[in-house]
Amino acid sequence: MMVRLPASLSSGLLLAALLPLAACGGGSKERPKADIAASKVTTIGVNAYLWRASLDTLSFMPMVQTDSNGGVIVTDWYANPNSPNERMKLTVSILDQDLRADAVRVAASRQVNQGGQWVDAPVAAATVQKLEEIILTKARDLRRSAIG
Repeated sequence: MMVRLPASLSSGLLLAALLPLAACGGGSKERPKADIAASKVTTIGVNAYLWRASLDTLSFMPMVQTDSNGGVIVTDWYANPNSPNERMKLTVSILDQDLRADAVRVAASRQVNQGGQWVDAPVAAATVQKLEEIILTKARDLRRSAIG
């Protein structure tokens, strides 16, 4: 015995069955817009060795901002457990696509705790220079190991 469905119900079921197939795109060669946007997000606009070396060097500090396209890394305040009355905050800027000594800049802020209040304090110029040297050395090592 065969059951006949009303015409409106059977056409509705047919439409419901075909809609998912229509969403497949019918073999269109166009990439979905979401894929294009995702691929642009991962593009690194600065030297990849300097970027990786900067992230590795500052990996112990909490990050506030990392912008690989603009080449900026901003850390949050970090207090060394060995000197809890002092804290530092860093900004690293990668300025070029090339691996050069002048392609990385580090800016540092330092505060000391005086009577429960954090007060700005000077940063030794050698501290910033040393961080730049560490990043450059790591970047050169990464490049050497990648080339073979």
